[in-house]
Amino acid sequence: MPYVEVLAPQVPPQRKAALARSVTDGLMSTFGVTADTVTLYFLPIAPDDYAHAGTMGIQGTGQRILLKVHAFRRSEAERRAAAIALTRGVCSAYGVPGDDVAVYFLDRDRSEVSHDSKLASD
Repeated sequence: MPYVEVLAPQVPPQRKAALARSVTDGLMSTFGVTADTVTLYFLPIAPDDYAHAGTMGIQGTGQRILLKVHAFRRSEAERRAAAIALTRGVCSAYGVPGDDVAVYFLDRDRSEVSHDSKLASD
């Protein structure tokens, strides 16, 4: 924990690797976690799998990239710092402006997370 879902257009593996490194570094510095606790899942989205304002995405137009961060609750200041770090990482790796990046924090209580059949609260 934290787990990050990256919903974004398909990019070459080296760009995904750059994002993985920057997201991991960003969460380590803002959430005080170690690299071995950070996992990213890349869920590629094709232009025809994306709609905004009732219109289907068209190749070559801005497509929002969404990061869903599943983690134990952090302070507002920590989430703000993480949002800045993650947005910068996406902008760099995907070559998009910050307006095209959304980061959603899906906070979890320790009693809502299980690893190896044990609750984190145990």
